[in-house]
Amino acid sequence: MIVYSANKQSFVQDVKTNVIATKILNLIREKGFNAGQESEFESWHNSMKFMRDIVDDSDIDDDVQIAIEYNIPQTSKRVDFIIIGADAKDKDNIVIVELKQWRDAEIVDDDMHFSVRAFVAKKRRIVCHPSYQAYSYSRFIGNYSHIINERNIHLIPCAYLHNYLPAYKSALSADIYKDWYTAAPFFIMDEAQQFNDFVKKFVTKKSSRGDLLYLIDNGRIKPTKSLQDALSTMVRGTPVFDLLDEQAVCFDMCVRTMLQCLKDRKKRTILIQGGPGTGKSVLAVNLLMHYITCACNAAYVTKNSAPRQAFLSILSQNKAENIAEISQLFRSPFGLSKIPANSYDCLIVDEAHRLVKKMYGDWGGENQVKECINASLLTVFMLDEDQAVTTKDIGNVQEIAKWCKELGSSIIMREETKLVSQFRCNGSDAYIQFIDHLLQRETESLPISLSELNYDFQIFDNPCEMRDALREKNAVCNKARMVAGYCYDWNVKNNRGDVDINLPGGFQAKWNLENDKIWAINPRSFEEVGCIHTAQGLEFDYVGVLIGKDLKYDQSTGKVVTDKKAISPDDKSSGIRSASDEVARKLILNTYKTLLTRGQKGCYVYCEDEALRTYFKSLLR
Repeated sequence: MIVYSANKQSFVQDVKTNVIATKILNLIREKGFNAGQESEFESWHNSMKFMRDIVDDSDIDDDVQIAIEYNIPQTSKRVDFIIIGADAKDKDNIVIVELKQWRDAEIVDDDMHFSVRAFVAKKRRIVCHPSYQAYSYSRFIGNYSHIINERNIHLIPCAYLHNYLPAYKSALSADIYKDWYTAAPFFIMDEAQQFNDFVKKFVTKKSSRGDLLYLIDNGRIKPTKSLQDALSTMVRGTPVFDLLDEQAVCFDMCVRTMLQCLKDRKKRTILIQGGPGTGKSVLAVNLLMHYITCACNAAYVTKNSAPRQAFLSILSQNKAENIAEISQLFRSPFGLSKIPANSYDCLIVDEAHRLVKKMYGDWGGENQVKECINASLLTVFMLDEDQAVTTKDIGNVQEIAKWCKELGSSIIMREETKLVSQFRCNGSDAYIQFIDHLLQRETESLPISLSELNYDFQIFDNPCEMRDALREKNAVCNKARMVAGYCYDWNVKNNRGDVDINLPGGFQAKWNLENDKIWAINPRSFEEVGCIHTAQGLEFDYVGVLIGKDLKYDQSTGKVVTDKKAISPDDKSSGIRSASDEVARKLILNTYKTLLTRGQKGCYVYCEDEALRTYFKSLLR
């Protein structure tokens, strides 16, 4: 959706008469966007004057089309400025401009090829390099617009930092960003003439093909052949995505159901249930690949960013151009409330138990279960109710069934949609039973002998020794990590110290790095401890679990007990501290079961409560 559109002459007049910012504000509110705050109004007021200077040129015809704040379909992202027209040879072109008011920026780290640090929203923040931002927007638009591909329209991304001081240009033009500023050049304060010349290389007159702007804004949204080929090439031969047993049966059922939906245009919802390690995420990525290569408009959805970023990294093989190509296939439920019904052919919702009624900042949001079903013709939910870990988690069978009935979507939930075979924990269903018995989650659970499982499960009396053992495992293939529950404060984040976790024996550690979206596979992140939100949905060869004082053993009763008061006051997400004792116990046990089942080959454990350690050891014996 385009917020503001006009020809060049009208745009220039709106800027000269000082009404452009007000017009954009009125239009953006009229179209239902949550935007137009004071800072954004000021940016329009300032930046449009600079863009007027660029396009107000006699070599650019008055009827060249201008668009401001183009909302990229099915996302919450908006393109700042677009110039649409043709060059001297009548070739249709679209110039995509990312505008910044920065005065300077700096390199974050030599390994962070997408990011810079700049003063944004009243503080220094880590944000995208403007050239990458413009380039990624152009890739998304090109990958989903059949008008652009069918008519061979050229997309030209660029960035204009009209306040940027020349003394700091070297930061943005560092070699680590070369791929981006080569594909999407940026121009700074003293380069207005160069930017003007750049625009005129591609647009000097109106397109001869009618109202090209209207066609782009209202064209069919569907993955193009180039996107299909790119994804297929990335996935092909990746063993981590091979399907086995009932995974393959579920896959066939989902493929057949999608064909039915496309044929009769009736809404359907498939509910796939499975415990930790049963291959829900692997199935989800396979379905995404299949639907995209069949030209269906599909996306992989999770509330937590960690699984999205991890799969994106694996699929792209950490190649920057691949990430830009397929990143739009992995999204959060944020913003689905603004998407018309059935905009997607299929949404594959992984970790569906983590969906909530409303995500912070999603102003139009009401209920993420409802919004997933509404936005898609076919919705596939991957669900494990025992992995709900906060009081806000609402993804369950009852909630899904309620909204299916409300929205007229037939629900498919049968024996064939249950995943039971264990692919994690060395392929052992018995290990999951052992953890249930260990945590006393089920009173009828029977003791399991780990000696028969060929699984490396160890209890440590010293957390430093546990970390040392894990470090040795991690040195082999970077697949060992430490995780913990909700007990420990976020001191570093809140400027209260240099470490977050202090344990006996001199153990000190920080929570996983802020801004590290791929903590689970970042080779430099081993020393940090992951929380449930960065670990859920992921797996490692070896996992080390720090069990805090929220889980104890009562020697007088022989019971594993929970203590919600031990949850850190810094925990703003789980709601455990204020929950009823019954709900708090369930969530604490769910959290530790989830963490204790992240390892494929082994799990190492340290318990702060000595009685709990003794009890665990007794079960091992």
